[in-house]
Amino acid sequence: MKNMKKLVSLAAVCGMTLMVTACGNKVPENTVFSVDDLPGKVIGVQLGTTGDIYASDYEEPEDANTPASTIERFNKGNDAVQALKQGKVDCVIIDEQPAKAFVAKNDDLMILEEDFALEEYAIAISKDNKELTEQINGVLAQLKEELVLDQIVANYIGDDTKGTCPYESPADVDRSKGTLIMATNAAFEPYEYYEGNEIVGIDVDMARAICDKLGYELQIEDMEFDSIINAVQSGKADIGVAGMTVTEDRLKSIDFSDSYTTATQVIIVRK
Repeated sequence: MKNMKKLVSLAAVCGMTLMVTACGNKVPENTVFSVDDLPGKVIGVQLGTTGDIYASDYEEPEDANTPASTIERFNKGNDAVQALKQGKVDCVIIDEQPAKAFVAKNDDLMILEEDFALEEYAIAISKDNKELTEQINGVLAQLKEELVLDQIVANYIGDDTKGTCPYESPADVDRSKGTLIMATNAAFEPYEYYEGNEIVGIDVDMARAICDKLGYELQIEDMEFDSIINAVQSGKADIGVAGMTVTEDRLKSIDFSDSYTTATQVIIVRK
């Protein structure tokens, strides 16, 4: 009986220890409730993205009385999101559509209602290839007029149309011009991401539609986001398509096509 009492007492102590340990591992609280809360916080971004560019302004604020933020840069958006869940960063700044995909898979996260910034996405093209830029701009205008771009977007984003209207290349499409190489970063759902071993998404279907019009076979090269511009500059890729925003800094290195969509940068936080 004494041994039984000792076992019961020991179990009670162990149970109390486990409870104390569990309480000590509570999830960090949210500290960012609006854009105004960003100064002085630890902000997670994907390296080289528009979120990275905009967040950089908080590293060295113009106002001496504004606390500087720390920017943690990750190669993948998912790595930034995991850092947020673990309390290593206070928030993540990223494009709205990938943000929605991340939040849908993580019920402990949410997107702030207040938008962080608006941006225009375009296709990166070498400054030495003005002809291709003109051709792509012509095709983009056609795809907009024919509502093909709307169809492509609706197939990946629409509440009632998602997955119901996939883009399909014409059966008699001409491929006589050879191969067009597209550099991308396939970790940016719904613009480019993996389904099994295949890269799919809005940007992929748009690039296929462009190739169908121009007579090319599309070849996709997946790489780190901050390597895309160099790949286009060096000729390793013909175009860069990865939810890429037109900025003054990028225009120093490459040209851009006309915009094909307007996107929003948002802030992900812990609930």
